Amino acid sequence: MPNYEGYGTGRRKSAVAKVWLIPGGSGQVTINEQPAREYLKRDRLAVLVREPLVATETEDRYDVRCVVLGGGLSGQAGAVRHGIAKALVDANPDNRAVLGPVGLLTRDPRVKERKHAGFRKARRGKQFSKR
Repeated sequence: MPNYEGYGTGRRKSAVAKVWLIPGGSGQVTINEQPAREYLKRDRLAVLVREPLVATETEDRYDVRCVVLGGGLSGQAGAVRHGIAKALVDANPDNRAVLGPVGLLTRDPRVKERKHAGFRKARRGKQFSKR
């Protein structure tokens, strides 16, 4: 990707996002060659993705291009948000002071728990019947 100012890799659940910040843009966020609102289908997720840009007040300074693989829409939105935050720090290290305390640079460690022996799901046990 030529002419990019910052790059970041974001992760959430099983989703991985590669994010490039292109300077001189109008604040357009593109995920897998589609506008963010169209790709994510929910306003809440589209707002979540723009959080790092709003926090650093750089909405109109960059266009954001993302490639996302794996997971569902919610996990992908979280991965893009994490990737944008890391790319903003790559572009300007002063952004770490703004994004760090808000918690946008921290990878969310919550993932699905594995199924355990003797259970139907991770924590769902077998149904008990007295008779």
